[in-house]
Amino acid sequence: MEVKLWNDKREREMYENFAELFAIIKATEKLEKAYVRDIISPAEYETDCQKLIAHFKTLSSTLKEIVPSIERFHDTYKLDCPAALNRLVASGVPATVEHRAAVAMSSTTSAAIVAECVQNFITAMDSLKLNMVAVDQVHPLLSDLSASLNKLSILPPDFEGKTKMREWIARLSKMGAADELTEQQARQLHFDLESSYNSFMAALPTAGT
Repeated sequence: MEVKLWNDKREREMYENFAELFAIIKATEKLEKAYVRDIISPAEYETDCQKLIAHFKTLSSTLKEIVPSIERFHDTYKLDCPAALNRLVASGVPATVEHRAAVAMSSTTSAAIVAECVQNFITAMDSLKLNMVAVDQVHPLLSDLSASLNKLSILPPDFEGKTKMREWIARLSKMGAADELTEQQARQLHFDLESSYNSFMAALPTAGT
């Protein structure tokens, strides 16, 4: 006895679309796993993934009234395809595109922080040259420099500039706001800043590229 899944043409199209959606999700899951395991090249993965995403967007748009939630469809048919759900629903772009965007964003962010560090080094050294040696003048400059150095992940925790600034900030914190650095202290601080700045610049080509 033949069992019909549909009663009319419209119902038949619905089930065919369900089958296609099911196949796209399964294929995407398989592709994601192949990419993670290096079974497929990034170029091949990206091309195939873009096609699947395009098909998925077209089909899900067509089915939006019947299938308002892809996650519910996934659970109803017990697909067990978390990677596909992430790629098709949450991300919407191939992993290779996501990675390129992350690298670009990281590079842009790092470049901005490097510029901030350089500016803070120069400001602190110039201030000492202008004889701005009161604690309430020097402390904020060193705090800003220390904060910007700590934001730069390419520098190790024991980087010379970080440790030197921490030592100077601790020393200044024990002094009064109106107190001034002696000529010898100011000279030593300028030397430490210059030395830290040179170490900072030397560290950039290694970690910044």
